[in-house]
Amino acid sequence: MASVNPSPDRFEKFLESVENGAPLVMINLLKYRDRADYPAGFDAAPCTGREAYQRYAAVALGKVTQVGGKPLWMGSVTGSLIAPDGEEWDEALLVQYPSRQAFLQMVAMPDYQAVAVHRTAALADSRLIATVTRGGPLAE
Repeated sequence: MASVNPSPDRFEKFLESVENGAPLVMINLLKYRDRADYPAGFDAAPCTGREAYQRYAAVALGKVTQVGGKPLWMGSVTGSLIAPDGEEWDEALLVQYPSRQAFLQMVAMPDYQAVAVHRTAALADSRLIATVTRGGPLAE
């Protein structure tokens, strides 16, 4: 099932499950539309989904850094070894935030909210997975 924006239920679970003081790394999985799908009446030149996402990223990256976050890594997905049949992604992106509160501060910014229309228009499907570092041999 395609998902581009969080449901209210998922957002509430995110608030309950992620400790506020812990640094957060968000795993983004992105599947672009062939053509961006903007809302009726929205003033945007026709473009591909990838181009619409670049419009979003041009502003969103500044908002990430404004709250103390940083992109850690981005790459093209070349294949999935373990995934349901038909689940394919174009790109994966890791973004670190100093805390849940920093992430929430960013998504509440009016200029971030205004540019998010490009993200929604760009994506046919996505995942945004919140993670926190845990102890153990892999974390050392």
